[in-house]
Amino acid sequence: MHQIGQIFLRVILGGIFAIHGYMKFQGGISNIVGYFDSLSIPGFAAYFVAIIELVGGVAMILGLGSRIIGALFAIIMLGAIVTAKWSLGLLGADGMAGYEFELALLAMSVYFVFATPTPLSVDALLKSKI
Repeated sequence: MHQIGQIFLRVILGGIFAIHGYMKFQGGISNIVGYFDSLSIPGFAAYFVAIIELVGGVAMILGLGSRIIGALFAIIMLGAIVTAKWSLGLLGADGMAGYEFELALLAMSVYFVFATPTPLSVDALLKSKI
């Protein structure tokens, strides 16, 4: 049962990040670059974040490099909380969302840094071939 829950969590987490990465490119990455600049984050970092979210999201769904991808997702979520959401509080203010969503994604991401791959993952398949 634990493995079913882990697979479900992995697919949902990966799907959320993949969709967010895709949306960054679909909506015009230049908008995200400008937003990063407004937060005093180098604009070019938007490309790295979008690629990690998109490619990492797909990799997470497949269970490929889950520990590394989980760590990268955790770094992205920490950055989002500290730079964009902290001032809004946990639940938000003035009609703006707080950092509760990012905190949940951070927690899920950290889980995969420490989790053992399930048999239904590319990581486990590769490990069995070695």
